[in-house]
Amino acid sequence: MMLLLETIEKAIAAFSSRIDWVTLILLIGGGLFFLIHSRFTPFLYFRHAIRILSGTYDKDKVPGQLSHFQALSSAIAATVGMGNISGVAIALVVGGPGAIFWMWISALIGMATKFYTCSLAVMYRSQSEKGTVQSGPMYTITNGLGKKWKPLAIFFALAGLIGTLPAFTANQLTQTLVDVMHFKDSDKMYIGIVLAIITSFVILGGIKRIGLVASKLVPFMVVLYFIIVLTILVLQIDKVPAIFMMIFSDAFSGDAAAGGALGYLIKTGVKRAAFSNEAGIGTAPMMHGTAKTNEPIREGLVAMLGPAIDTLLVCTLTALAILSTGVVQNSDKTGISLTLEAFNSVLPYGIGDVVVVIMVLIFAFSTLFSYSYYGVICLGFLTKPAYGKYYNYFYIGSIIVAAMVKIEFVLNLIDSAFALMAIPTMLSGVLLSGKVHSSAKTYFEQYHKNKMS
Repeated sequence: MMLLLETIEKAIAAFSSRIDWVTLILLIGGGLFFLIHSRFTPFLYFRHAIRILSGTYDKDKVPGQLSHFQALSSAIAATVGMGNISGVAIALVVGGPGAIFWMWISALIGMATKFYTCSLAVMYRSQSEKGTVQSGPMYTITNGLGKKWKPLAIFFALAGLIGTLPAFTANQLTQTLVDVMHFKDSDKMYIGIVLAIITSFVILGGIKRIGLVASKLVPFMVVLYFIIVLTILVLQIDKVPAIFMMIFSDAFSGDAAAGGALGYLIKTGVKRAAFSNEAGIGTAPMMHGTAKTNEPIREGLVAMLGPAIDTLLVCTLTALAILSTGVVQNSDKTGISLTLEAFNSVLPYGIGDVVVVIMVLIFAFSTLFSYSYYGVICLGFLTKPAYGKYYNYFYIGSIIVAAMVKIEFVLNLIDSAFALMAIPTMLSGVLLSGKVHSSAKTYFEQYHKNKMS
């Protein structure tokens, strides 16, 4: 059995190393296409996007299950998680400070990508027999490109069954509890069982319960994390200017990256940004497509805020906090263990442990609660929407397994699935970009007319 597991781990690692360049080309190349195609127009309506979130445009008697705010909160709950606390630490260890710059670039490009892909998710969504909205890249492909493209939609849904597993979150949450609470490695299975039980109470309640919980958790966790990290940065304020200089200088040298290659550095930043905000991967369109609206562009603008909050704000705060302590250069740890060491090196004795555990619990559970919905939609597409709910049981069981495996295996597995999911998501987005451009032109013209009247 051990030999079989080792063989599987090596095979997935080899596959991940070969396909990750596909992720780089698709996400950066496709995102640049969306930026140029849109002429940066969506960025001019940032304030309008925030007004949409306030509920000004909410309507009850329109298709959908979630309000604009709940849809964004649920999407962010799925992305603002362990990737922001642990994933950033991994990026710094593997790629050095310069990887953060490429995470920023990827996030800015990702904002344009989310505008297009999430607008399309509303534009081409379907309804189940019970009248609930079904959306995502697979529905965009079949309804937008036609039934002859269905194999591509099936390809996305199959990859999505793996990519939407809670492997990274469950793994790193378990590791946090082991590090802080001094559990043994042999206790990881029991920790996984407890996490699975807690998660089941929320996800078995369906999308509306997920949206309700996420809308309460997300604003609280982002504000709390901002306060905590800001405290660390104030204590280390003299080092912050030098950190920014180091990020920019290392971004183009590649000296700090493993192997010293600039291409490797860029790839590391893009992969970790994709893990963080998932722009172009195809998960967020499944959530944003459930918004109560008849205006696809309106939800596209809301979705655009995701990478800004997730990567430009939360990931940057984590990176600055870790780099200001200097633990990256003096530790052999990675992931959540490195973040924990960084917080403990600045905050008074014991407070770092408490702070990280609280934040990890909030971030991790928000992801665990929200992420299952994506797998439900994927399975529902492959079978029938009514059968999608059975994915939840597979999802709950995978939490226990993920708690016990190595972090390297988890990263390679999810990175590989994300790369495969990006292929149909970005391809359909580019092919249907003209539809979004046309709809956006009409929407913005009408917006200005209403504003002037």
